[in-house]
Amino acid sequence: MLKRKEFILGAAAGLTLAAAATAGGVINWPGAHAEPQAVNRITPVPANGDSFTPPPGAPNSFATIFEQVAPAVVQIDVTVKVDQPQGGAFTIPGLPFQFVPPQGRGGQGDEPQTTQGAGSGFFISQDGFIVTNNHVVADATEIKVKMSDGRELPARLIGRDPGTDLAVIKVEGNDFKYVSFEETAQPRVGDWVIAIGNPFGLGGTATAGIVSAKARDIDPSGYNDYIQIDAAINRGNSGGPTFDIYGRVIGVNSAIYSPTGGSVGIGFAIPAETAKNVTTRLMQGQTIERGYVGVGIQDIPPGTVGALALPADTKGAYVGEVTPDGPAQRAGVQVGDIVVQVNGRNIDGSTELRRMVAATEAGQNVRFTVIRDGRRQEINIRAAKRPSDEELNVATGGDDPQKAPQGPAANTTVEGMKVAPVNAATRRQYNLPADIQGVVVTETVPGSKAAQLGIPTGVVILRANNQILSGPADLERAIAAARSAGRPGVLLLVRTPQGNRSVVLELPRN
Repeated sequence: MLKRKEFILGAAAGLTLAAAATAGGVINWPGAHAEPQAVNRITPVPANGDSFTPPPGAPNSFATIFEQVAPAVVQIDVTVKVDQPQGGAFTIPGLPFQFVPPQGRGGQGDEPQTTQGAGSGFFISQDGFIVTNNHVVADATEIKVKMSDGRELPARLIGRDPGTDLAVIKVEGNDFKYVSFEETAQPRVGDWVIAIGNPFGLGGTATAGIVSAKARDIDPSGYNDYIQIDAAINRGNSGGPTFDIYGRVIGVNSAIYSPTGGSVGIGFAIPAETAKNVTTRLMQGQTIERGYVGVGIQDIPPGTVGALALPADTKGAYVGEVTPDGPAQRAGVQVGDIVVQVNGRNIDGSTELRRMVAATEAGQNVRFTVIRDGRRQEINIRAAKRPSDEELNVATGGDDPQKAPQGPAANTTVEGMKVAPVNAATRRQYNLPADIQGVVVTETVPGSKAAQLGIPTGVVILRANNQILSGPADLERAIAAARSAGRPGVLLLVRTPQGNRSVVLELPRN
């Protein structure tokens, strides 16, 4: 599970000390029993004969780097309001249980509950501008900055960008030590890094490691190509810097991949190039705006190329939804289009398309090259300003179709699926909107390809091989046409509670 390290909240963190555990009271110390010498054991010999001098290319110590840059790194303490429902119990973000205040507190009419959180940040100017993560300060009602020399200063929010998870805060003053982003020299996989921050509220902590990978696409919004590092970062490190061995900021620590919630050596930092661009604009009082065309996209599903008889090297993004009266729909983009180029540049998938559209200013034209019905065509779209995440996250409406009450339906079995037309009866049965057309899956046959795909009851199949479906007969015809053409599968566009998705249903060979 991907976890963000926004807070160390509530009570102090517990420490577990490593100790020698014995069963039966016997400890086998190293060397207590002599082992025969291993003939094939490889014993590296230092080239310079000094066992404590690192090999060429490795730093003797990170101490000098830490001493130089630590004054620019700060601990950020925030006060956050916590919603308290009737009855008094409330959940503190980051803790897996509810907290119930002492008797007599937490009832109706009480003051809103607050909790304390902590993160990291670093000065990027002499006059007090500090970079951190958006998720550290987004809901804060009070922000305080604790410096390495012990000073504690109030801070105010200057600006934030949820899309890249970056924010800028400021303290008053004009004599702060600060660091700079490294934009020109790109770190390589294997290069040394040092992370400094405030894990678990401890403050002033340095960890070291290497760049493990680059251009990690773990961001749902798709605006960051993360640097992966193995220097330990934990809760409270969010917003802190990752330095190279010259003390230049190459990234902003933001997330970890962890099954436990603690560091397992897989951390992610926002690249300096992105952080520099966004934070500079925030410091200038600008609002981060991105282009928007109004399409729901995904990577081309496996099997689509064969199902649609496209060239084997086809890459791009599949259009699963088009926002009514949005820029894309007005320009002529249709559900089922496969976008293979943006502004004449080939794209590998949906992430690249999303970033290129986001980089387009409102009012500018963006040109899509799409494949539709096996033919290429170009569509010019006038981009609009991207709405806020809150506006885009409006609920799609309707209950989970898997929980819908069951009732009689006129079913037709097609390729391991029992399907029924979308009509007044199935709309009521599966709580479907009035404008949905297609066929609804009422059951899947165990062991069938449809069952293996995990197609749930209540899902509506909107299209088959990009042909609009008005009933089960249309689905049967689309599958028959794919078979007669010798195609290995049929591309289905399905409606789910999370939005439209495309999947390829394999066709068994006769």
